[in-house]
Amino acid sequence: MSDLRLFSGNAHPELAGKIAENLGVDLGHIHIRRFADGETSIQIDESARGMDVFIVQPTCRAVDSNLMELLIMIDAFRRASARRITAVIPYYGYARQDKKIKPREPITARLIANLITVAGAHRVLCVDLHAGQIQGFFDIPLDHLYAGPIIGEDLRSRGLCGDDAVVVSPDVGGVTRARSLAEQLGSPLAIIAKRRPEPNQVQILEIVGDVAGRTCVMIDDMIDTGGSIVKGAEALIARGATAVHACCTHGILSGNAVAQVAASPLASLLVTDTVPPLEDAGSKIRVVSVAPLLASAIERIHANDSVSELFGGYSRPT
Repeated sequence: MSDLRLFSGNAHPELAGKIAENLGVDLGHIHIRRFADGETSIQIDESARGMDVFIVQPTCRAVDSNLMELLIMIDAFRRASARRITAVIPYYGYARQDKKIKPREPITARLIANLITVAGAHRVLCVDLHAGQIQGFFDIPLDHLYAGPIIGEDLRSRGLCGDDAVVVSPDVGGVTRARSLAEQLGSPLAIIAKRRPEPNQVQILEIVGDVAGRTCVMIDDMIDTGGSIVKGAEALIARGATAVHACCTHGILSGNAVAQVAASPLASLLVTDTVPPLEDAGSKIRVVSVAPLLASAIERIHANDSVSELFGGYSRPT
Protein backbone atom coordinates (compact mmCIF):
# COMPACT_ATOMS: atom_id res chain seq x y z
CA MET A 1 0.00 0.00 0.00
CA SER A 2 2.88 2.32 -0.81
CA ASP A 3 0.60 4.78 -2.63
CA LEU A 4 -2.13 4.89 0.05
CA ARG A 5 -2.27 8.02 2.18
CA LEU A 6 -4.56 8.51 5.19
CA PHE A 7 -5.25 11.99 6.53
CA SER A 8 -7.44 13.33 9.34
CA GLY A 9 -9.21 16.59 9.97
CA ASN A 10 -9.92 17.95 13.45
CA ALA A 11 -13.33 16.27 13.79
CA HIS A 12 -12.12 12.90 15.10
CA PRO A 13 -8.33 12.36 15.00
CA GLU A 14 -8.60 9.53 17.57
CA LEU A 15 -10.67 7.42 15.17
CA ALA A 16 -8.31 8.23 12.29
CA GLY A 17 -5.39 7.11 14.46
CA LYS A 18 -7.09 3.78 15.18
CA ILE A 19 -7.81 3.27 11.48
CA ALA A 20 -4.15 3.99 10.66
CA GLU A 21 -3.05 1.49 13.32
CA ASN A 22 -5.34 -1.19 11.86
CA LEU A 23 -4.00 -0.49 8.37
CA GLY A 24 -0.39 -0.45 9.50
CA VAL A 25 0.24 3.03 8.06
CA ASP A 26 1.08 6.43 9.51
CA LEU A 27 -1.32 9.35 9.39
CA GLY A 28 -0.33 11.91 6.79
CA HIS A 29 0.98 15.31 7.82
CA ILE A 30 -1.45 18.17 7.37
CA HIS A 31 -1.56 21.58 9.05
CA ILE A 32 -5.00 23.01 9.87
CA ARG A 33 -5.31 26.42 11.46
CA ARG A 34 -7.74 29.32 11.70
CA PHE A 35 -7.35 32.88 10.48
CA ALA A 36 -8.26 35.62 12.94
CA ASP A 37 -11.77 35.89 11.50
CA GLY A 38 -12.41 32.14 11.88
CA GLU A 39 -11.71 31.02 8.30
CA THR A 40 -10.07 27.61 7.90
CA SER A 41 -6.57 27.43 6.44
CA ILE A 42 -5.10 24.08 5.33
CA GLN A 43 -1.59 23.14 4.24
CA ILE A 44 -0.67 19.59 3.18
CA ASP A 45 2.85 18.95 4.46
CA GLU A 46 3.80 16.07 2.14
CA SER A 47 3.44 15.16 -1.52
CA ALA A 48 0.08 13.72 -2.58
CA ARG A 49 0.78 13.55 -6.32
CA GLY A 50 -0.53 10.29 -7.78
CA MET A 51 -1.58 9.00 -4.36
CA ASP A 52 -4.77 7.23 -3.29
CA VAL A 53 -5.89 9.64 -0.55
CA PHE A 54 -8.41 8.88 2.20
CA ILE A 55 -9.65 11.77 4.38
CA VAL A 56 -11.26 10.81 7.71
CA GLN A 57 -13.68 13.53 8.78
CA PRO A 58 -17.13 12.89 10.31
CA THR A 59 -19.30 15.99 9.97
CA CYS A 60 -20.27 15.96 13.64
CA ARG A 61 -20.20 18.71 16.26
CA ALA A 62 -19.11 21.44 15.41
CA VAL A 63 -20.89 20.49 12.20
CA ASP A 64 -20.35 23.58 10.04
CA SER A 65 -16.66 23.91 10.93
CA ASN A 66 -15.96 20.22 10.32
CA LEU A 67 -17.85 20.26 7.03
CA MET A 68 -15.84 23.24 5.77
CA GLU A 69 -12.62 21.51 6.83
CA LEU A 70 -13.60 18.46 4.80
CA LEU A 71 -14.45 20.49 1.70
CA ILE A 72 -11.24 22.51 1.88
CA MET A 73 -9.14 19.37 2.41
CA ILE A 74 -10.74 17.74 -0.63
CA ASP A 75 -10.00 20.84 -2.71
CA ALA A 76 -6.42 20.95 -1.45
CA PHE A 77 -5.74 17.33 -2.43
CA ARG A 78 -7.41 17.81 -5.81
CA ARG A 79 -5.08 20.72 -6.52
CA ALA A 80 -2.15 18.65 -5.21
CA SER A 81 -2.81 16.12 -8.02
CA ALA A 82 -3.95 13.20 -5.87
CA ARG A 83 -4.90 10.27 -8.10
CA ARG A 84 -8.09 9.51 -6.13
CA ILE A 85 -9.70 11.20 -3.13
CA THR A 86 -12.06 9.26 -0.87
CA ALA A 87 -13.98 11.18 1.79
CA VAL A 88 -14.35 8.85 4.79
CA ILE A 89 -17.39 10.26 6.61
CA PRO A 90 -18.31 7.90 9.47
CA TYR A 91 -21.14 10.26 10.49
CA TYR A 92 -22.87 12.14 7.66
CA GLY A 93 -24.24 15.40 9.05
CA TYR A 94 -27.27 17.29 7.71
CA ALA A 95 -28.83 13.92 6.82
CA ARG A 96 -32.11 14.42 8.71
CA GLN A 97 -33.51 16.73 6.04
CA ASP A 98 -33.42 14.16 3.24
CA LYS A 99 -36.84 15.05 1.79
CA LYS A 100 -39.38 17.87 1.85
CA ILE A 101 -42.07 17.32 4.49
CA LYS A 102 -43.33 20.89 4.67
CA PRO A 103 -43.39 23.64 2.02
CA ARG A 104 -40.24 25.74 1.53
CA GLU A 105 -37.90 23.29 3.26
CA PRO A 106 -34.39 22.50 1.97
CA ILE A 107 -33.05 19.02 1.25
CA THR A 108 -29.74 19.43 3.05
CA ALA A 109 -28.63 15.83 2.59
CA ARG A 110 -28.54 16.43 -1.19
CA LEU A 111 -26.88 19.84 -0.76
CA ILE A 112 -23.99 18.32 1.20
CA ALA A 113 -23.62 15.56 -1.41
CA ASN A 114 -23.35 18.23 -4.12
CA LEU A 115 -20.75 20.20 -2.15
CA ILE A 116 -18.56 17.12 -1.56
CA THR A 117 -18.75 16.16 -5.23
CA VAL A 118 -18.02 19.66 -6.56
CA ALA A 119 -15.10 20.03 -4.12
CA GLY A 120 -13.41 17.16 -5.97
CA ALA A 121 -14.01 13.89 -4.09
CA HIS A 122 -13.95 10.80 -6.27
CA ARG A 123 -15.56 8.48 -3.74
CA VAL A 124 -17.35 8.54 -0.36
CA LEU A 125 -17.30 6.02 2.49
CA CYS A 126 -20.05 6.29 5.15
CA VAL A 127 -21.42 4.30 8.09
CA ASP A 128 -25.17 3.86 8.65
CA LEU A 129 -26.65 6.78 6.75
CA HIS A 130 -29.79 8.23 8.32
CA ALA A 131 -31.73 7.32 5.17
CA GLY A 132 -30.70 4.85 2.50
CA GLN A 133 -31.80 7.10 -0.36
CA ILE A 134 -28.94 9.50 0.46
CA GLN A 135 -26.72 7.11 -1.51
CA GLY A 136 -28.62 8.21 -4.62
CA PHE A 137 -27.87 11.88 -3.94
CA PHE A 138 -24.25 11.33 -5.01
CA ASP A 139 -23.09 11.23 -8.62
CA ILE A 140 -19.87 9.51 -7.47
CA PRO A 141 -19.48 6.02 -5.94
CA LEU A 142 -20.52 5.70 -2.29
CA ASP A 143 -19.73 2.71 -0.09
CA HIS A 144 -22.27 2.31 2.70
CA LEU A 145 -21.03 0.36 5.74
CA TYR A 146 -23.20 -1.08 8.51
CA ALA A 147 -22.31 -1.13 12.21
CA GLY A 148 -24.97 -3.79 12.86
CA PRO A 149 -22.52 -6.73 13.01
CA ILE A 150 -20.31 -4.89 15.53
CA ILE A 151 -23.29 -3.94 17.70
CA GLY A 152 -24.79 -7.43 17.47
CA GLU A 153 -21.51 -9.06 18.48
CA ASP A 154 -21.29 -6.90 21.62
CA LEU A 155 -24.92 -7.65 22.55
CA ARG A 156 -24.37 -11.38 22.11
CA SER A 157 -21.28 -11.25 24.33
CA ARG A 158 -23.51 -9.87 27.10
CA GLY A 159 -26.21 -12.48 26.60
CA LEU A 160 -28.71 -10.03 25.11
CA CYS A 161 -30.00 -12.43 22.47
CA GLY A 162 -32.36 -15.35 21.88
CA ASP A 163 -36.01 -15.67 22.81
CA ASP A 164 -35.56 -14.01 26.19
CA ALA A 165 -34.75 -10.73 24.46
CA VAL A 166 -36.83 -8.68 22.04
CA VAL A 167 -35.41 -6.11 19.61
CA VAL A 168 -37.45 -2.90 19.56
CA SER A 169 -37.56 -0.30 16.82
CA PRO A 170 -38.18 3.16 18.37
CA ASP A 171 -40.22 4.17 15.30
CA VAL A 172 -41.79 2.72 12.18
CA GLY A 173 -38.99 4.09 9.99
CA GLY A 174 -36.37 2.01 11.78
CA VAL A 175 -38.11 -1.36 11.38
CA THR A 176 -35.70 -2.72 8.76
CA ARG A 177 -32.72 -1.91 10.97
CA ALA A 178 -34.37 -3.53 13.99
CA ARG A 179 -35.41 -6.57 11.97
CA SER A 180 -31.84 -7.05 10.78
CA LEU A 181 -30.54 -6.97 14.37
CA ALA A 182 -33.35 -9.29 15.53
CA GLU A 183 -32.32 -11.85 12.90
CA GLN A 184 -28.70 -11.56 14.00
CA LEU A 185 -29.62 -12.10 17.67
CA GLY A 186 -32.31 -14.73 17.02
CA SER A 187 -34.85 -12.58 18.87
CA PRO A 188 -38.42 -11.42 18.14
CA LEU A 189 -39.26 -7.89 17.02
CA ALA A 190 -41.41 -5.12 18.49
CA ILE A 191 -42.18 -1.61 17.21
CA ILE A 192 -42.93 1.66 18.97
CA ALA A 193 -45.34 3.95 17.13
CA LYS A 194 -44.62 7.60 17.89
CA ARG A 195 -45.15 11.07 16.54
CA ARG A 196 -43.05 14.24 16.64
CA PRO A 197 -45.18 17.34 17.29
CA GLU A 198 -42.00 19.46 17.06
CA PRO A 199 -38.34 18.79 16.18
CA ASN A 200 -36.54 16.93 19.02
CA GLN A 201 -39.90 16.24 20.74
CA VAL A 202 -41.55 12.82 20.82
CA GLN A 203 -44.91 11.36 21.81
CA ILE A 204 -45.35 7.57 22.25
CA LEU A 205 -48.62 6.34 20.71
CA GLU A 206 -48.50 2.53 20.85
CA ILE A 207 -46.20 -0.50 21.16
CA VAL A 208 -46.68 -3.35 18.70
CA GLY A 209 -45.33 -6.70 19.91
CA ASP A 210 -44.95 -8.72 23.11
CA VAL A 211 -42.43 -7.20 25.52
CA ALA A 212 -43.82 -8.30 28.90
CA GLY A 213 -41.35 -10.38 30.90
CA ARG A 214 -38.55 -9.87 28.38
CA THR A 215 -35.34 -7.87 28.10
CA CYS A 216 -35.77 -5.21 25.41
CA VAL A 217 -33.00 -3.98 23.12
CA MET A 218 -33.85 -0.71 21.38
CA ILE A 219 -31.88 0.03 18.19
CA ASP A 220 -31.59 3.31 16.26
CA ASP A 221 -29.14 4.83 13.80
CA MET A 222 -28.48 7.89 15.95
CA ILE A 223 -29.38 9.37 19.32
CA ASP A 224 -29.28 13.16 19.55
CA THR A 225 -31.24 14.57 22.49
CA GLY A 226 -32.15 11.12 23.83
CA GLY A 227 -35.87 11.89 24.04
CA SER A 228 -37.07 9.01 21.86
CA ILE A 229 -34.94 6.38 23.58
CA VAL A 230 -35.77 7.54 27.11
CA LYS A 231 -39.51 7.80 26.51
CA GLY A 232 -39.43 4.49 24.68
CA ALA A 233 -37.69 2.83 27.64
CA GLU A 234 -40.28 4.24 30.04
CA ALA A 235 -43.11 2.94 27.85
CA LEU A 236 -41.52 -0.52 27.60
CA ILE A 237 -41.05 -0.79 31.37
CA ALA A 238 -44.69 0.26 31.81
CA ARG A 239 -45.66 -2.60 29.46
CA GLY A 240 -43.87 -5.15 31.62
CA ALA A 241 -40.34 -5.32 30.19
CA THR A 242 -37.87 -6.64 32.78
CA ALA A 243 -35.01 -4.44 31.50
CA VAL A 244 -34.32 -2.09 28.59
CA HIS A 245 -30.99 -1.66 26.81
CA ALA A 246 -30.41 0.71 23.91
CA CYS A 247 -27.88 0.84 21.10
CA CYS A 248 -27.14 3.07 18.13
CA THR A 249 -24.37 3.77 15.64
CA HIS A 250 -24.05 7.53 16.13
CA GLY A 251 -24.14 8.66 19.76
CA ILE A 252 -24.52 12.42 19.19
CA LEU A 253 -25.90 12.99 22.72
CA SER A 254 -26.52 16.73 22.51
CA GLY A 255 -27.50 19.01 25.37
CA ASN A 256 -28.52 17.13 28.51
CA ALA A 257 -28.86 13.78 26.73
CA VAL A 258 -26.26 12.08 28.95
CA ALA A 259 -28.07 13.22 32.09
CA GLN A 260 -31.37 12.01 30.63
CA VAL A 261 -29.90 8.59 29.93
CA ALA A 262 -28.38 8.40 33.42
CA ALA A 263 -31.73 9.21 35.05
CA SER A 264 -33.76 6.94 32.76
CA PRO A 265 -34.79 3.28 33.20
CA LEU A 266 -32.20 2.29 30.58
CA ALA A 267 -29.80 -0.38 31.85
CA SER A 268 -27.17 0.53 29.24
CA LEU A 269 -26.60 2.46 26.04
CA LEU A 270 -24.20 1.08 23.42
CA VAL A 271 -22.75 3.49 20.83
CA THR A 272 -19.90 3.36 18.32
CA ASP A 273 -17.09 5.87 17.90
CA THR A 274 -18.22 7.30 14.55
CA VAL A 275 -18.30 10.57 16.50
CA PRO A 276 -15.96 11.40 19.40
CA PRO A 277 -17.29 9.80 22.62
CA LEU A 278 -18.10 12.27 25.38
CA GLU A 279 -15.57 12.31 28.21
CA ASP A 280 -18.28 12.48 30.91
CA ALA A 281 -20.56 9.90 29.29
CA GLY A 282 -21.32 8.07 32.54
CA SER A 283 -21.29 4.39 33.49
CA LYS A 284 -24.38 3.41 31.45
CA ILE A 285 -22.77 4.27 28.10
CA ARG A 286 -20.53 1.73 26.35
CA VAL A 287 -18.46 2.46 23.23
CA VAL A 288 -17.34 0.00 20.53
CA SER A 289 -15.03 1.02 17.70
CA VAL A 290 -15.75 1.02 13.97
CA ALA A 291 -12.05 1.52 13.20
CA PRO A 292 -11.39 -2.13 12.16
CA LEU A 293 -14.44 -2.03 9.87
CA LEU A 294 -13.38 1.24 8.24
CA ALA A 295 -9.78 0.04 7.90
CA SER A 296 -10.93 -3.14 6.14
CA ALA A 297 -13.14 -1.11 3.79
CA ILE A 298 -10.31 1.31 2.99
CA GLU A 299 -7.96 -1.58 2.27
CA ARG A 300 -10.52 -3.15 -0.08
CA ILE A 301 -11.24 0.13 -1.87
CA HIS A 302 -7.52 0.72 -2.36
CA ALA A 303 -7.10 -2.78 -3.80
CA ASN A 304 -10.29 -2.47 -5.91
CA ASP A 305 -11.79 -5.44 -4.06
CA SER A 306 -15.43 -5.94 -3.06
CA VAL A 307 -16.55 -4.01 0.01
CA SER A 308 -19.87 -5.86 0.28
CA GLU A 309 -17.98 -9.07 1.11
CA LEU A 310 -17.31 -7.57 4.54
CA PHE A 311 -20.97 -8.28 5.34
CA GLY A 312 -21.26 -11.84 4.07
CA GLY A 313 -24.02 -13.59 6.01
CA TYR A 314 -25.27 -10.34 7.56
CA SER A 315 -28.88 -9.39 6.74
CA ARG A 316 -28.35 -5.77 5.72
CA PRO A 317 -31.14 -3.21 6.20
CA THR A 318 -32.82 -2.40 2.88
